[in-house]
Amino acid sequence: MTLPSIFDARTLLPDPPLALREKTLLGFEGRYRKTHDQLRLLLNLGELDAWSKTHHQKKLLLCDLVAEQYPLVIFHGDVGTGKTATAECIANRLAKESRTEDAQLFKLSNRVRGSGKVGEMGTLLTQAFHEVVQAAGKGRRAFLIIDEGDSLAASRNQAHSHHEDKVAVNTLIQGVDDLRRFNGRIVVFLCTNRLSVLDPALQRRAAIVEEFTRPDDSERQALLTMDLEGVGLTDHEIRELVLATGPRNKQPGWTFSDIRTRLYPAALAQAFPGRALSYKDLIDVANAQQPSPVMEDK
Repeated sequence: MTLPSIFDARTLLPDPPLALREKTLLGFEGRYRKTHDQLRLLLNLGELDAWSKTHHQKKLLLCDLVAEQYPLVIFHGDVGTGKTATAECIANRLAKESRTEDAQLFKLSNRVRGSGKVGEMGTLLTQAFHEVVQAAGKGRRAFLIIDEGDSLAASRNQAHSHHEDKVAVNTLIQGVDDLRRFNGRIVVFLCTNRLSVLDPALQRRAAIVEEFTRPDDSERQALLTMDLEGVGLTDHEIRELVLATGPRNKQPGWTFSDIRTRLYPAALAQAFPGRALSYKDLIDVANAQQPSPVMEDK
């Protein structure tokens, strides 16, 4: 269900389309395994006392310290590297593995910035957290994804930071702080192209900080091989496409998004509807277009 104002999407988990989508995310399994143990701990903070008494015959002081974690995960990196899609699919996998039938995934809309009225952005953020908390209730799980997080959570110390922006950051920090009382049942994924501009107080609260980079040669080869199955390209032609989408002439390599949302449609448009897609269509587009510029993290 799509809401008109605060959220771009509100999805019941587990969600079959997201389960299918994770299969198209190159490197998802490795990324999931890398973060799984810490995410599992974050999602089950309420069970620490029982674990401690079972395995250590008493409640360890360590449990209280770990339970103070903030339910915040930060995914950062260049544009088009799959941060938001990965966050959505990880939330879906976690809901499936925990056998939670009524978990919900919220994707915050940039409309939460409001129309510029005094106090509006802080009010909308407060409302967003309230709706997520209401959805979680007394025993359910909820996941909140904040895309382009630097637009909402830029450092309050920046010279050009307006009062409304500072209020929004304060509200966001307070919202994350309040979620600790749910013992991991509510988790926030904040995705950003520029980690360095996030407010330091928010960075310090992150239980997990994961970087996403542009695909290297082997990753682009795996992506092209997977996506172009059935087109009839030779191994040599795939390797030529890998080179054409790699760094050259002081330009960076193509992102996952560049390949899927620019290379494929432009190449297919040359062939459709009269003939089959060919290697020439793909290599011509790859040589003619440039990758997305790097988003400088300053």
